Amino acid sequence: MSQLSFKGHTVVVTGAGGGLGKAYSLLFASRGANVVVNDVSQAAAQKVVDEITKAGGKAVTNTASVADGEAVIKTAIDAFGGISILLNNAGILRDKGFKNMSDQEWDQIMLVHLKGSYSCAKAAWPYFQKQNFGRIVNTASAAGLYGNFGQANYSAAKMGLVGFTKALAAEGARYNIKTMVIAPMAASAMTETIMPPEMLANLKPEFVAPFVLAITHPDGADANGRIFEVGAGYIAEVRWERSKGAYFKTDKTFTPSAIQAKWEQVTDFDSDPEHPQALPDFDIQAKIAESSKVPSNEQASPEVRFDGKTVIVTGAGSGLGRAYALHYARLGANVVVNDINGKSAKTVVDAITKAGGKAVAAVASSEDGEGIVKAALETFGGVHILVANAGVARLSAFEKLSEKDWDEVLAVHLRSTYKCAKAVWPHFLKQKYGRIVTMGSQAGLYGLPGLANYATAKAGIIGFTKTLAIEGKKYNIFANVVIPSAGAATGLGRAAANIEAVKEDYIAPLVAFLSSDANEETTGGLFQTAAGWIAQVRWQRTGGHGFPVNRPLTPEAIISKWKLITDFNDDRATNPGSTQEAFMQIAENFGNTEEGAGSDGSSDSPYADPEDSEIVAAAKKEAPEQTEFSYTERDVILYNLGVGATEQELQWTYENHEDFAALPTFGVIPQFQAMAGMPLDWLPNFNPAKLLHGEQYLEIKSPIPTSGDFVNEARLMEVLDKGKAAAVTIVVETKDKHSGKVVFENQSTVFIRGSGGFGGKRAGKDRGAATAENKPPQRKPDAVTEEKTLSIQAALYRLSGDTNPLHILPEFAAVGGFDKPILHGLCSMGISGKHVLKAFGEYKDIKVRFAGVVYPGETLVTEMWKEGDKVIFTTKVKERGTVVLAAAAATLVNPGTPLKSKL
Repeated sequence: MSQLSFKGHTVVVTGAGGGLGKAYSLLFASRGANVVVNDVSQAAAQKVVDEITKAGGKAVTNTASVADGEAVIKTAIDAFGGISILLNNAGILRDKGFKNMSDQEWDQIMLVHLKGSYSCAKAAWPYFQKQNFGRIVNTASAAGLYGNFGQANYSAAKMGLVGFTKALAAEGARYNIKTMVIAPMAASAMTETIMPPEMLANLKPEFVAPFVLAITHPDGADANGRIFEVGAGYIAEVRWERSKGAYFKTDKTFTPSAIQAKWEQVTDFDSDPEHPQALPDFDIQAKIAESSKVPSNEQASPEVRFDGKTVIVTGAGSGLGRAYALHYARLGANVVVNDINGKSAKTVVDAITKAGGKAVAAVASSEDGEGIVKAALETFGGVHILVANAGVARLSAFEKLSEKDWDEVLAVHLRSTYKCAKAVWPHFLKQKYGRIVTMGSQAGLYGLPGLANYATAKAGIIGFTKTLAIEGKKYNIFANVVIPSAGAATGLGRAAANIEAVKEDYIAPLVAFLSSDANEETTGGLFQTAAGWIAQVRWQRTGGHGFPVNRPLTPEAIISKWKLITDFNDDRATNPGSTQEAFMQIAENFGNTEEGAGSDGSSDSPYADPEDSEIVAAAKKEAPEQTEFSYTERDVILYNLGVGATEQELQWTYENHEDFAALPTFGVIPQFQAMAGMPLDWLPNFNPAKLLHGEQYLEIKSPIPTSGDFVNEARLMEVLDKGKAAAVTIVVETKDKHSGKVVFENQSTVFIRGSGGFGGKRAGKDRGAATAENKPPQRKPDAVTEEKTLSIQAALYRLSGDTNPLHILPEFAAVGGFDKPILHGLCSMGISGKHVLKAFGEYKDIKVRFAGVVYPGETLVTEMWKEGDKVIFTTKVKERGTVVLAAAAATLVNPGTPLKSKL
């Protein structure tokens, strides 16, 4: 496509004196835009403006606080007569463990990130409406999406911007105002204090800025209301994924114990998960109908109770809070009923005491966390559970949303949740026990027109709670979020009052279960509930696309890959559960380099990992010389014979057959010398006799020629410290020597006993098909193939390049503890791969784990199950009943191929 031009557009970039803001400003200016460079540092802003004007562009400075959005936008109007794009980029960090976080550190973050983004967007909105065009990009972070230790304030603010974005996207669509949110990973003044220099080198802001141009141009990609993670050349979209959930009878048997009995069903994402992205996100009438079909609920034993526990419920004078307070009291808890309305609080306390329970009113603003906790301590001597429920709503179209209404909603929902959690935290830490349940909303998940303030606050609570869960877990403090739908909130209006299933009482059992001792594992979770239905919600991320890090990234390149970046249905989607997991896929792109593109931004090793120990990092930098491999049709026939092809299978044993071909697993042969030649003597106590081949993954990337000249490039991919052993994964890329086309990629994992203890990381990365567990389904195999190997099978397979005496010399086999020479594991893999090919057709990759040995002459039995585009298989020795290949699978080229192909 032609280069995107922003001539005639005026862009306001906040926090533009350095880092991402500077990169945005320079790139927009280079494409013809007028740029307002906002930064509180006059010197930093002026430096960026000078760089733009020197290059022939147009830019002015603005040094107002982003909380004064009118002043920021006024500069654009005064200097350039309008505004069409706003990038809310300004940010600060005030990182600190939650127990030591001050109110000032909380409020400063909220002011810059949330109030600043609201204020600037609010000031720009009328101009956008009038011209029927506007683009807003808000800046979230991985810490907001997943939570992060020491960043409770930052996580809350950044997740709040996700809710803010979705609300503006819903409200602005009819005016052609599109609002997007990105979670960027880039080097900046904020990140340079928390990341090592070698990592920052790969996280250039120049890998984020082109994406922002791609989604803000009038002819660019449509990203309205969507979330993207961007960094180091990697881009992926993120959306909500919801379990199908479980249904409960909405009667007296709907208890926390009933929820415990069905908890696995609530959290099961394997059965038809949903992907709601807007309201209404479910059919409440359908939920009512389903729950009505359920018989009385089974109860887990023992009954979930709260005897001796003290619970604080904020906003408990009416509605959901009242239902929670009464429910806890019925289950034996002492209840602190907080509400700003003294009469309402007293009415609830009276109802509890009249029924024989224990309760006390705490009449105070929910922001008075200390005062509320004081009431708990003075009356009951302790506090164990906090249900942060207090809230208000101030419905208003965004252009009319007052600063007062913004501040009040953020204070009552988000700040009061922080203040109450802050007040209970030291008590929870001291007793090494605590449970916090916070209240989200569908508006926070999906956005809702007229509720930008409410959506922001409720989304912020999610990010805040996730960080509390992370910081509290080692102290047995759990924190979870509930998204309730009850009464009028279900969309049934006043009619809801007459429908039993949507009463507030039927939200309470979930809140109680999450805060009970029966919940032994779930923390940091997000749960949606209505009318007897409960489901879990989590993030889902596309496989995305990684661009080469040694070539400049352009908006046009991003748009050309948009379908790949945003495809959730290509079997590459993942579910990151933490900032660290989310970052690993970005980090994997550090080594994505393109030949002939220079070395800017590339690392010494394409598989460098910040968690590697020094000896591993040094070993990864070593790049062994390429090895060459040439072969003819004769070698193809030898290999095919070596894995059991017969004289009746002429397509594999006769070079003049019209379908003559190498079996797919021939791909392990060209790389063998390169893999075996990888030096491992840098490992402590390395002894080649203690090396075991653990797993093999082969990907076939191009058609396999029946003769050719290849070159093999081997590198260390991953090294794990298993304590008494090392697990080493070597990757070998096999290319056609003449065309440079990659034909095979092999990943070989070997275990070296006695070589552990070097201080390396213990857990490996998820490498997709290469590391999949491939558990066979609980049903009979779809196909079973038996093949008796020849007594000369090991000797025959050696002709393809296997020089290990273990497979031919009886004396050497005896030293290894074997009765006689054994079959090479790759030979067993080849035989089983042939079975998969004959039963299901061609495949593009195959992975096996070597679980046992095979003696030549034994019978191999391959059991196969087709699951979508994958064939999972297990191979056993019939005579001994021993599994020899496990965790094995092949990905089919044509998944629709019928069983028993022409082969």
